[in-house]
Amino acid sequence: MYRLLIVDDEEIITDGLYEAFNQLLPDKLDVYKVYSAKAALEWLARTRIDIVLTDIRMPGMSGLEMSEQIREFWPRSRIVFLTGYSEFDYAYSALQIPGARYLLKTEGFDKIIETVQEVLQEIEQGNMLSELLEQSREQRDSMETAAQGDYLRHLLQDSQVLCADTDALSADFSKLGISLEAQFPVMLVLGRLTYPEGISYMDRRELLTSSRLIWNSHLVEMTRHAWVLDRHGDLLWLLQPLHNAEAVFGGNFARYLEGTLEMIQESCRQTLGLPVAFTVSGSACAWTETGRHYERLHRLQQMKIGDGISMVQIDRSGPPEPDVIRETGVRLHQRVENLAAHLDAGRRERFAETLEEIREGIHSGVSVEEAAELYYTVALVLLSHMNRSELYSLVNEYGKLMRLDEHSSLGEGISYLERLAADLFERRSTAEKERSSEVIERICEYIHSHLGEDLSLVRLAELHYFNPSYLSRFFKQEQGINLSEYIDQCRAVKAKELLVSEALKIRDVAMYVGYEAHHSFTRFFKKMTGMTPQEYRESMHANL
Repeated sequence: MYRLLIVDDEEIITDGLYEAFNQLLPDKLDVYKVYSAKAALEWLARTRIDIVLTDIRMPGMSGLEMSEQIREFWPRSRIVFLTGYSEFDYAYSALQIPGARYLLKTEGFDKIIETVQEVLQEIEQGNMLSELLEQSREQRDSMETAAQGDYLRHLLQDSQVLCADTDALSADFSKLGISLEAQFPVMLVLGRLTYPEGISYMDRRELLTSSRLIWNSHLVEMTRHAWVLDRHGDLLWLLQPLHNAEAVFGGNFARYLEGTLEMIQESCRQTLGLPVAFTVSGSACAWTETGRHYERLHRLQQMKIGDGISMVQIDRSGPPEPDVIRETGVRLHQRVENLAAHLDAGRRERFAETLEEIREGIHSGVSVEEAAELYYTVALVLLSHMNRSELYSLVNEYGKLMRLDEHSSLGEGISYLERLAADLFERRSTAEKERSSEVIERICEYIHSHLGEDLSLVRLAELHYFNPSYLSRFFKQEQGINLSEYIDQCRAVKAKELLVSEALKIRDVAMYVGYEAHHSFTRFFKKMTGMTPQEYRESMHANL
């Protein structure tokens, strides 16, 4: 979903444009309004804005002055200037800004709406993969080598020891062509691609390569970065802001990163048809802590709510605690590592295929000792997952898990593990649905209790620790209705209840449901009910 911010000190124009755009593309355009450049910059510090529709002349800070700060923070934002003046110097200055548009207010709402729709089309066309591939063709071979991936995976396994010597770390980065700096902290972003069912290995690799090109094209603007494909098939990016980015963003680099990841998601969706979920460090960490931060991001990713949605989940809990769950004394070979990854990621079919390979291996003539080791290794994978997921009841219920001798045969023991795994996948699915219902219920309760307050998508996302775009998609997926439509319905229902009482003035009713301007409330109520508030009140009293 794209975001439009309307900025004008003339409230009647701002309110009119806000209502017009709110009804235009509710599934595609999230609309906000403010009455000053200062308020607009406060919004832009909180979240990504794709299009700014602004008066070119305003008290305090002009639209032109504001646009300079906007382009520093969100260089991809598109700006459409409105003015009642036609002086050449203002028009000329506005037209020098790349991608900006210039409109006279006298051209009317239809022309303004048409222009914003054209800008939306330009943004979507700019995300097309063919253009990105052409720009990145020369970089394809040098993006990230296999040696870099092997090195970074090795680094994550024991970062506390391997990253303790900053000089040695810098030397390794230089030799491998890694652009990161060992003396500065680093942020981690874990990305999971949801591939289509039944896709071949080579098609998966092609989609992975294409998505990396998209990510790189966005991240290169303000960051130094490196990536590694982890054992779960997810992409881990290690990021540091460029030196000039630190000056631009100050303490808000995480906000910039969140907005950039949203744009990456939109590009992957438009060009590849591929949903991408991100889990992001809430703050940078020392290199010695990268291994533990990565493990925490991985665990958070497994606890996501919703499925197949392009989300951005921020780790806001601070530095991770040491991981106390360590598997020792067991030799994990590659197939069991894959088994653990499929279980954690919820890939039920892939898990079943890998477990079937293990069963075939047992029947292929391995020794009794090797077969027993294989059983206990798989059992430990299941036990570890149950402990992390706090499914302790399953451990008691399935008491034979760590006692192979209680099974009539080794084959029966493997069948038992299959049934236990099926139960884990089923409980995981049920838990995700329950978490989704709880979150939606909490948001709906908040809306009902705060109808007179700011219920913008960004505000609700901040209160409930969501990314705005993900909250919008998640709410519609669960409720079958846009969040803005749900809020309008709640406000209309409450307004009807209050209008029955003659003790309340219509102005008081408007304030109670979030409308400071009487005329705005009247337009809203008539759109929702077909009557003005006064007409509705009179009709209700006539029926008594």
